[in-house]
Amino acid sequence: MAQSNKRAIGRLGEDAVCGFLERRGAEILCRNYTIRGGEMDIIARYDDILLFVEVKTRQPDALQSGAAAVDRKKQQRMIRTAEHYLLSHADTPLQTRFDVAEVEYAGGLVRRIRYLAGAFDASSGNGGTL
Repeated sequence: MAQSNKRAIGRLGEDAVCGFLERRGAEILCRNYTIRGGEMDIIARYDDILLFVEVKTRQPDALQSGAAAVDRKKQQRMIRTAEHYLLSHADTPLQTRFDVAEVEYAGGLVRRIRYLAGAFDASSGNGGTL
């Protein structure tokens, strides 16, 4: 699959997850927040919780689940990116949460979103069970 096509499919998955979150009352604060060495797909606020969301868009026959792709190294990059965001946004809520959204994509359509709230814990430093 061409890189530009992968990006387009990834964007489609991120769009779907933004809609998913907004329908549940979350406010999207930022998309594709990028620092040197890290990127966060979606940053959203839900009540008094700041959500840092990694979106993984996969076809149904993918060898690896989206959640499995968020390994310890990826978790550490997400934590560093979140720390940077928190330092540069003093008005953030007290609670933070790291979530993973698995988007199943087939035939040009999003078929399913599996949302894993609290997919891992930053305080453990090594991630929790997905």
